[in-house]
Amino acid sequence: MKRLFNRLLPKSWRSTVVTIPVIRLHGTIMSGGQFRQNLSLASTAGLIEKAFSFDAPAVAVSINSPGGSPVQSRLIFKRIRDLATEKNRKVLVFVEDVAASGGYMIAAAGDEIFADPSSIVGSIGVVSASFGFPELMKKIGVERRVHTAGQNKAVLDPFKPEKKEDVERLKALQLEVHDTFIDLVKERRGTKLKDDPDLFTGLFWTGKKGLELGLVDALGDMRTVLKTRFGSKTQLRLITAPRGFLSRFGLFGSSKGFSAPDIAAAAASGVIDAAEERALWARFGL
Repeated sequence: MKRLFNRLLPKSWRSTVVTIPVIRLHGTIMSGGQFRQNLSLASTAGLIEKAFSFDAPAVAVSINSPGGSPVQSRLIFKRIRDLATEKNRKVLVFVEDVAASGGYMIAAAGDEIFADPSSIVGSIGVVSASFGFPELMKKIGVERRVHTAGQNKAVLDPFKPEKKEDVERLKALQLEVHDTFIDLVKERRGTKLKDDPDLFTGLFWTGKKGLELGLVDALGDMRTVLKTRFGSKTQLRLITAPRGFLSRFGLFGSSKGFSAPDIAAAAASGVIDAAEERALWARFGL
């Protein structure tokens, strides 16, 4: 409405200032716990909706993520694309340090992807990681007792020897998820992608090489690109969560509060989540 009203005014009265809403999607992608806030549809949906409510020619998205949950990645990707279609907005994605794995899946929501020459992009693959402790159990004299209804309910138990058939089942599942990822990237990037045998093997590259492979459209930073495209007076408006955002999760100002067991359980879960998060960033030297 604002743009329409602006066009009805005499040229000398028209505002030349363009405001572009900016969403920052920074962090690992996984459902957040009570004391940790990661990227998920639940944590980003409000920001995405707010950005697309602006009467602007485009929405800018800053991404810095090593990946994580393929489901949450695709849900965020889909929400961005659905709103871009509904609101008829261009989506311009800007990669900072890394947009890899699920981070790149979200980046693919952009009509155009920009990166720094030293950004890390790609890692189009699926990985599952765990530990095995059967020998340790023997050494410390601990017996593992697991009772199930259903012969496959305890597959890949880290305290039991790995079974070939369990690994094959896991790999089959990974291939299905990988195929979904590949199809999404091919659909979004189309003929921009180069015919390279390593493209979907899980390898990752710098932004400069990513440009050659068709994973990104150009090299550049958000401020320069937006001001070049929409004018030197272009303003960037960072979309942030409303005040009291944390209280909605019961962290502050909650009448119910947390019990000691709740806090202890959340703290233990947080340590595990932090280790997983650190491992994801470490893969890319960050």
